[in-house]
This record gives sequence, C-alpha cells and structure tokens, in this order.
Amino acid sequence: MAETEHFDIVVVGGGKAGKSLAMLRAGLGDSVLMVERDKVGGTCINVACIPTKTLVTSARRLDEVRTAAGYGVAVDGADLADARIDLDALRARKEGVVGAMVAAHERMFDAPGLDFVRGTARFTGPKTVEIALDGGGVRTVEGDRVLINTGTAPAVPAIPGLADADYWTSEDLLRLTEIPDSLLVLGGGVVGVEMASMMAGFGSRVTLIEGGEHILGREDADVAAEVAENLRSQGVAIVTGERAAGVRSDGDGVTVTTGAGRYTADRLLVALGRTPVTTGLGLEAAGVELTDRGFVKVDSRLRTSVPGVYAAGDVAGSPQFTHVSWNDFRVLRDAFAGRDATTEGRLVPWAVFTTPELGRVGMGEDEARAAGRAVRVAKAPTAAVPRAKTLGQTRGFYKVVVDAETDRILGAAVIGDGASEVVASVQMAMLGGLTWQRVRDAVIAHPTMAEGLNIVLDAMPG
Repeated sequence: MAETEHFDIVVVGGGKAGKSLAMLRAGLGDSVLMVERDKVGGTCINVACIPTKTLVTSARRLDEVRTAAGYGVAVDGADLADARIDLDALRARKEGVVGAMVAAHERMFDAPGLDFVRGTARFTGPKTVEIALDGGGVRTVEGDRVLINTGTAPAVPAIPGLADADYWTSEDLLRLTEIPDSLLVLGGGVVGVEMASMMAGFGSRVTLIEGGEHILGREDADVAAEVAENLRSQGVAIVTGERAAGVRSDGDGVTVTTGAGRYTADRLLVALGRTPVTTGLGLEAAGVELTDRGFVKVDSRLRTSVPGVYAAGDVAGSPQFTHVSWNDFRVLRDAFAGRDATTEGRLVPWAVFTTPELGRVGMGEDEARAAGRAVRVAKAPTAAVPRAKTLGQTRGFYKVVVDAETDRILGAAVIGDGASEVVASVQMAMLGGLTWQRVRDAVIAHPTMAEGLNIVLDAMPG
C-alpha cells in the first residue's frame, strides 16, 4: 500500500470555491493538494456559465445582424436577413474562450505549495483520500482540513424509455455537434429556458415542455409569463402542465409522450435539474452525512458532520450559482484565517440569459405575500426606458417589491437588455438599507437601463 502523504489542506474538486481556497492557502504557506477528476477550473468554465454565455452572445449577434436593416445598416450585395451560423466557427469561438480560461487555470495551479492532481478521489477515512491517478497509479493523502467541492451533474430522471433513447444533457448540447432543425426541451427551469432561447436564435424549431403551471417555477406568474412570451416571439413553442411519461427514439428523431399528447423532434435536451456529485466518493467511509436530496449536509459555516471536513458550492446544497460558490469561498477564507463568517442572511441575485434577460434579486411578490409581508409593488414597461428605445430592445418590464411598513426594498425583477447588470444596483440599495424613495430620487445617468429604476419607482401606487 502506498504511503499516506500529509497536507495542511486537501481539496477534492476544483470548482470556484475549491480552487480559490487552494490557491489562497498555498500562497499563504500551507501545503495544499487539490484533486480534480475532469473539469479543470470547475463546471462554470467548462460546461456551464462561460460556454453558455459565449454561445448566447453569438445567438444575439446573429439576431443583430439579421435585423440590422432596421437600424439603418446595409452591406452592398448582401441580404443581412439571410445571415446564418457557421457551426465550425461557432464551435471554435466557444472552445477558444473555454480553452483559454482552462489554460490560465492550469498555469495558476502550477504554483509553489499547491500540488494539483488529475485523478478520481475516494474517501477511505474521515480525512483520508485515495486518488486513482489519470496517468496510472494511486496516491493516498490526508489533510488537517479537507474541502469537498465536487459540484453537480445534469440529472437524468427515470423516465420510461429515456435510458435507451438518444438524448442530450446541457453538457452534451454545448459540444455543438450540430444545430438540429427541431429540438424538444424537457424542463422549463433556468437551464431549459436559456438553451431554448439560444437554440431558437440559432435557427432550431424549439418546443419546451414544463410539468409545472408555468416556466421558471420560482418566479412570480407575471414574470414567468413575460419570459414565456419573449420565448414565443423567438419561435419557441411552450407546453406547460405536462410531464414526460415516455421517450422513444428511432431513425425519425425523438418522441416524448406526455399524459396529453406526443411531441417529436430531431433532438431531445433533458434539462430537469442537476444532481450532486457524491456517488463513488466514499463519503460513508468518511462519516460525512448527506441531506435527503443527496447533498453534503453542512451548517451555516460550511462544516460537515465530520470535524475539519467542509463542503462548498453546489454539492453542499448552496444555490447553484458560481457567485454563490465564490461567496462560499469567502466564508471559508475567513474561517480558515480564524475569523467568524457565515452563509446566513446573504442576498443572492441571479440572472436568466434569455433574450432579453431576466435579472432577479431578493423576494418576489408571491414569496413576500406568502411570508406574511405587507407589500407595495411598482411595475413599469421596459419600453418606457429611453435607453431601451435607442437600443430597439423594448420587451419586458421592471418590477420592484417593497415593504409597506418600512419602505425598504424586498426584491426586484427586471426583464430587458442588460437586466443582469441593472439588478446589481437594486442589490446594493438593499444591502445599504435604502428606502425605495431614496432609489426613486437618486440621480441615475441618462440614458441608461439603470434609469429604469427611477421610472418604475415613480410609478409606485399610492
């Protein structure tokens, strides 16, 4: 048996939280080993945020070219409305962006004090990990402190026939082997609607099937309805209230059967959530407890059931956003430095990169009312924002929910160009405890999309 190597810190999985902690602590003089199975830099860089938003940018650019005549742009001898995607060039751009970021991480990982290992890890004790090296052989390591940061993978539910069918997950789709003429999307969550929007932009005829009452189930009904209408304007057909009961693929494509009908397309994308990467990790040997949903169970300081063992990011059940994993790193950074830090009370924004975008922060109207809050709600169309008019992007609305008793902002939803940036201004106001009147009366540069916050709060009823 190989001799057990000792480190101050062992990091299992090189996602946002893990890689950040590993590099920081190695720079501070700790001996650190980080093991990654396949995605150098984590899910975000390889198969999520970065490649997806790179492709979304291309889809939007294609739309800009096709509609350029409406902005007074002409090219002699060319009909811009006939612009199309060059799949090879599209794939090369995506791989170039991802490859450059992966290469940058590999250089960063090649640093004094950080032992970066490619291989598959399995716990054999509370703080002992056996690593099957990619190049062959085994290393056994132990750490004074251990961080689990293995992330999540696309969930593939046990739908009859699905295991034998030809389907894509989100990670498969991002390999861009083809732009199918038609595409079925199972799931109307963030991943499903983003990819439906993107693929429709590339020219696929997309049908999205969602089992719930509306897409984006965590959103207010009016917000979800607006996103749905924008998807339809891109040509996406949306089916709600139906769940897949069976899947079959043959030479004619893929067919999904629901309780109400049958839907057929050339390709099928399964976008029904993500599942924690814990299988085969040997957590039972470590004594690390899992939640009912299979995530690593942690407290507000990201401590597991085993002293000295931590978990962060998606695998710890944190909201599945890279910026949350980054904040998990900050909690661990302070904890490892002897300072008190917690995940309690953090204000997490998010964005859905459809066209146009949805930016969200805080509580929605339905959530606030369900919590027993007395609320006031302001709403204004994005078309009322001067900058939206100049951009020619007027779909959507701004919606702000405030506490009727304290006048503090509880949350906001913005649908429009640059919405993911606008909600950061709302977040800062919320963190600063500003009343909605302070934001309404703030002098915001004109013409900008953020100026819509003045406009929507001017419309506050009563």
